[in-house]
Amino acid sequence: MITTEQFRKQFPILQHKIQLSSCSQSAMHVSVKDSIQNYMHSWEHDGMDWMQWMNACEGARALFAKQINAQPNEVAIVSSVSHAAAAISTSLEPKGKRNKVVITDFDFPTIGHVWRSKEHDFDVEFLKQNKNGFNTVADYRSSLPDNLLLFSTSHVNFYNGYKQDLQAISSCVHEKGGYLFVDAYQSFGQTPIDVKAMNIDFLAAGMQKYGLGIPGIAFLYVNEEIANTLTPKITGWFGQANPFAFDVRGKDYAEAARRFDSGTFPMINGYAAHAALKILDGLDLVHVESHLKYLSEIARNEILNTELESRSLFDLDEKGSSTAVFVNNASEVEQLLAKEGIVVSARNDVIRIAPHYYNTEDDVKTAIHALAKQLIKV
Repeated sequence: MITTEQFRKQFPILQHKIQLSSCSQSAMHVSVKDSIQNYMHSWEHDGMDWMQWMNACEGARALFAKQINAQPNEVAIVSSVSHAAAAISTSLEPKGKRNKVVITDFDFPTIGHVWRSKEHDFDVEFLKQNKNGFNTVADYRSSLPDNLLLFSTSHVNFYNGYKQDLQAISSCVHEKGGYLFVDAYQSFGQTPIDVKAMNIDFLAAGMQKYGLGIPGIAFLYVNEEIANTLTPKITGWFGQANPFAFDVRGKDYAEAARRFDSGTFPMINGYAAHAALKILDGLDLVHVESHLKYLSEIARNEILNTELESRSLFDLDEKGSSTAVFVNNASEVEQLLAKEGIVVSARNDVIRIAPHYYNTEDDVKTAIHALAKQLIKV
């Protein structure tokens, strides 16, 4: 297993800046940069290398599937988690009186926007987070209705980094007879995900955060048995069994989740995703998660020492990489820290300290002390 010190040498920005923004955008790995340049070289010198471009995207699909313990045909290539959620929301139909869709208040807003657009078909309900800023499985057991069709939640919360027990949640949801949709954008690449062991029905994740890639491409997992019962309403020629038949009247959907492919893949994004997923494939995510848990402990202790206010006061086993620090003028402070060479991510009233495997104890300490000094100034 490559060490943190060895790994960080592969990210040029870390030679002169501290980047702790993986909850928003990870640092750029040299091989991801090279992959984008390879695409540009192919385009410039060959004009078009369709098969190689397709191979990069299909390679990314296969590696994403491997990362979550799925089969490639259970994974669709989409443009974003918004795209993925919309694809599912438009393919599901109420089952008699079973028409309730429940969303947690701490979901990323796009999930709420997608399902509210379907309120003419479904009874959409928002489950309030408890006073601690998250929900427990006990909360779900007491709140989820008997006519549940789908429950949507995030694996790791985008605001405060709270990490949920997906296996326990899936058991609860399935006891109610519903499907489970998981937004794994904040967890993919920082913690192991096994959709089979966790018994997940739908899962979506993009690449630009802990996935080490860029925006513009994401992946949608759909359990194969479920996928073949659904008719996509958001589709395209790549969602057909034989897209190169060029049959304008055709409606022969591909098998399993591939039917949720839509138009031509975002090729340059596919190149970047393929390179990023190769990097993740070379890491032991159990070890990565352990390293990030250690950095979370460092962050917690430093926040206490500097008298900052943490919004991530969970047990370390219930926490992802991101630690949220309360800051009234978070966006302004983010920009001030950037001028000091410290890249963090603001959301609402918090600054998120979100390390990846390439970050060190010193990175976290330096950022938190710089944050404390900025708050004293203002």
